[in-house]
Amino acid sequence: MTPSEEWSGPVADAGEPLPVEARASRFPGAIWEVVSDEVAFPSATVRRDVVLHPGAVVVIALDDDERVLLIRQYRHPVGRYLFEPPAGLLDVAGEPPWQTARRELAEEAGYEAAEWWVLLDTYLSPGGTSEAIRIYLARGLVELPEGRQHTGEAEEAHLPRAWVDLDDAKDLVLAGALGSPSANLGILAAWAGRAGDWSALRPADAPWPARDHLIATDRLPSGTGHP
Repeated sequence: MTPSEEWSGPVADAGEPLPVEARASRFPGAIWEVVSDEVAFPSATVRRDVVLHPGAVVVIALDDDERVLLIRQYRHPVGRYLFEPPAGLLDVAGEPPWQTARRELAEEAGYEAAEWWVLLDTYLSPGGTSEAIRIYLARGLVELPEGRQHTGEAEEAHLPRAWVDLDDAKDLVLAGALGSPSANLGILAAWAGRAGDWSALRPADAPWPARDHLIATDRLPSGTGHP
């Protein structure tokens, strides 16, 4: 008898991972690692190639005029300059994600913020990578006296800033003018959050069960630092 495919439980991500009978490392890169897992489904054991990723944080910074801060950065895999929010990898051992976000806002844009909230948690592409992203809202912006520290190279050597009204930014997303997932998700989440008077936002240090699950089930690259 074929089991019903009508779901009757709560609509929330959950569940334990299926057994992995074997894992082979195919590419231990500088940032991520590609592995091949032999996954035991109820009906068959299959191979799944997975990009293990340390995860990242994104900052939707809004000024007092409710303009979104975007930076223009070259992305080689797609061969284009994209407008993105400040963001960075969770690659510093023991550093809480909200502190990583604060550091990236200073390093990539030269700003600090008085208020921090969680806007959104998401996976970037769960069919192929374990990359989990937390998107923060930062308000009460103050430009650092010394500005942005130009310590990066290549993609991070030159990061022009653009300030876009939140409503206009939402329209750019829906028009297909922006292709960065962190920009698109963050802008739409901020626009929706403002419509609800920001009442649904979580504190900056709110639990992050999705990332905790990745850590507990060995879904980060080998040697990745985490609490």
